[in-house]
Amino acid sequence: MNHPDRPGTANGDVAPPVTTAPMVPSVASFAGLELPPAVLRTLGERGVRELFPIQAATLPDSLAGRDVLGCGRTGSGKTLAFGLPLLARTAGRRAEPKQPFALILVPTRELAQQVTEALAPYAAALRLRMATVVGGMSIGRQAAALREGAEVVVATPGRLHDLIERKACRLGRVRITVLDEADQMCDMGFLPQVTEALDQVHPEGQRMLFSATLDRDVDQLVRRYLHAPVVHSVDPSAGAVTTMDHHLLLVHGPDRYAVATEIAARDGRVLLFLDTKHAVDQLTRHLRASGVDATALHSGKSQPQRTRTLAQFKSGQLGVLVATNVAARGLHVDDLDLVVNVDPPTDLKDYVHRAGRTARAGESGSVVTLVLAGQRREMSRLLTEAGIEPTVTKVRSGEAELSRITGAKAPSGTPLDGGPAAPRPKNTNAPFRGLGTSKDTSRGAGGRSRKAGEARKLAEARKAAMVRRGG
Repeated sequence: MNHPDRPGTANGDVAPPVTTAPMVPSVASFAGLELPPAVLRTLGERGVRELFPIQAATLPDSLAGRDVLGCGRTGSGKTLAFGLPLLARTAGRRAEPKQPFALILVPTRELAQQVTEALAPYAAALRLRMATVVGGMSIGRQAAALREGAEVVVATPGRLHDLIERKACRLGRVRITVLDEADQMCDMGFLPQVTEALDQVHPEGQRMLFSATLDRDVDQLVRRYLHAPVVHSVDPSAGAVTTMDHHLLLVHGPDRYAVATEIAARDGRVLLFLDTKHAVDQLTRHLRASGVDATALHSGKSQPQRTRTLAQFKSGQLGVLVATNVAARGLHVDDLDLVVNVDPPTDLKDYVHRAGRTARAGESGSVVTLVLAGQRREMSRLLTEAGIEPTVTKVRSGEAELSRITGAKAPSGTPLDGGPAAPRPKNTNAPFRGLGTSKDTSRGAGGRSRKAGEARKLAEARKAAMVRRGG
């Protein structure tokens, strides 16, 4: 049900609030902005010269101290759009222990680390100290960093809550607050921690909310905490990016892992998504047994493991990353031209954010979704809702068409971790349970169980005994 004073959009999302503050005209270059000379110099040194649309639209307003509601597709440059004004408006101040001046809230550890890495050069140029507080890392070290003093804190909601409970962080002096990917924080159940933080920051401070999607989950945050926000929605969703190709590959169930393995064996990097940690680990073991150098990424891995894996994938040391949706947001990899949904997403936002790992910053890329016969209708409905018209192709492993679309090729077959080579999944008509997931591995052709086989053998033995007795 829509709010009575806010119309709903065609896809059921809540339309963003209309601003009561005049927008500042967008600019054509960083030089036309009131940024500190040290920031302009660092931008030049890092080769950052052209403004992305979301930056050109929002930077004048955010530098002026206005509340901003920005919607731009993932990979559109949102981090600098909120990060540069936050740093510029904090410059020249020195925080006391445990009392930062600026707060950036993000949903995941990976996104927190990526935001910190992206802003660190500009913070250093302005002599601002940053602290990153996320789960999976030493809370004692993070408390120590806050105690030493940090003007800017980048945090996940859960760990920030823990530090506040320990009285290791106080938010009363925070005058600039950013919510990045607020919809995912709501989806992950962090809304209570987010509102707790927003209730504690300075009530007259500036708030900026940036996201690839602005839907009903974010509505109460916008209404309660943003004051007359200037609304900018300048980039299309990931599905509408003209440099991105979308493919639905119709596969036969038992052939799905063989198709995925050949795609993973391609030249160049590839990111494969599955729904669960177990499925990710299972496919990764199979790929490595087939000679494909793949690594798993999911929430069950320790933070040092996750950090190392992402660094190797970004640098090109690792060519194949198999992941859950933990990698669907905040992961920026240059020149990643192929994303594969081995498990089709059931949610439109999941598709958009998975797809958004490729075709970033104006580059081209392809999104491939493996679809079984029973999944085709639902997947087609989901893409139609997103305004995406995919190319639909029926493929089998080893076919030239699969190679044409994805660059797939046969894996070496030489196990990378020792042990026997992975068996090639048979292309039969038996019910498909996923690689290695049969509930009874002793089942043979036709689905007969071990118990049925034993009963048959017992009956044959009794018949033979009767024959011997002359019965």
